[in-house]
Amino acid sequence: MMKVIECQHVKKSYRKIHALEDITFQIEDHKITGLIGRNGAGKTTLLKILAGFVNEDTGDVRVFSNHPFNNLCVSANSILVDNQMSFPDSLTLADILEIAPSFYSKWDAQLAARLFHYFNLNPKQQHSKLSTGTRGTFNMIFGLATRCELTMFDEPTNGMDEAVRTDFYRALLKEYIAHPRTILISSHHLAEIEHLLEDILLIHKGKVVFHKSLEEVKEYAVGIQGPIEKVIEFTSQMEILHTKQMNDQLLYTVVKKDGPMNLEGVSTKPISPSDICMYITSDSKGGIDDVFN
Repeated sequence: MMKVIECQHVKKSYRKIHALEDITFQIEDHKITGLIGRNGAGKTTLLKILAGFVNEDTGDVRVFSNHPFNNLCVSANSILVDNQMSFPDSLTLADILEIAPSFYSKWDAQLAARLFHYFNLNPKQQHSKLSTGTRGTFNMIFGLATRCELTMFDEPTNGMDEAVRTDFYRALLKEYIAHPRTILISSHHLAEIEHLLEDILLIHKGKVVFHKSLEEVKEYAVGIQGPIEKVIEFTSQMEILHTKQMNDQLLYTVVKKDGPMNLEGVSTKPISPSDICMYITSDSKGGIDDVFN
């Protein structure tokens, strides 16, 4: 399969702040990948580099085998949908949809019109005058209708209510099934988008933690609960991601899976991909309750 995105040892700093420390990964075509990380992990900076809006400091970035910064090929075949999208105030929302085909060769005017009508947007409004949620909805419509080979969404549902978020995810999945493309969607709410994803690219503090399929992430860790001494004995040689003392007798520990486990005398439970990512990127192995103990 063709590699749509290739990053090798990419670094980016803003003054003394290291946004990206050492990013290396590849994404093949026709996959929905979740770019997951806490706020400040470097997700937005990475997406802006891939979109060609900013240049990396060091390393090598390729999108469609081209360096993306100020590249017409990349610009014509990719789009970054985020809350910083802007359009001229001289244009109404209807005007924006009307001129879009001159920039995007695969623009689907029928899809844009149907979604515009479904979400009950006002064609005479200006983009800059929209509320945060409505602006996000319009941006989503615009991004899907471009049918770009690389479509990137940066925290696309900020400001949307739950019903609109649910509709957005359904629209995204239906459109992807009908017209496959490479979709990269960033979020710090993995549980909400998990059902869409094939791969997860987890970054933390400007570095790639892992890039795995969703199924691999589901098998990444296991929760173990049982008598304190027995759990400590079982997990003494394991990588501990999270631990919590349930009471005077019971201990709950999440460990990275490392081959077959003989876990007699304790109970186990699967860990959701969302919790796995949360535990891995936590600076503390305990929970918020530990602060108050």
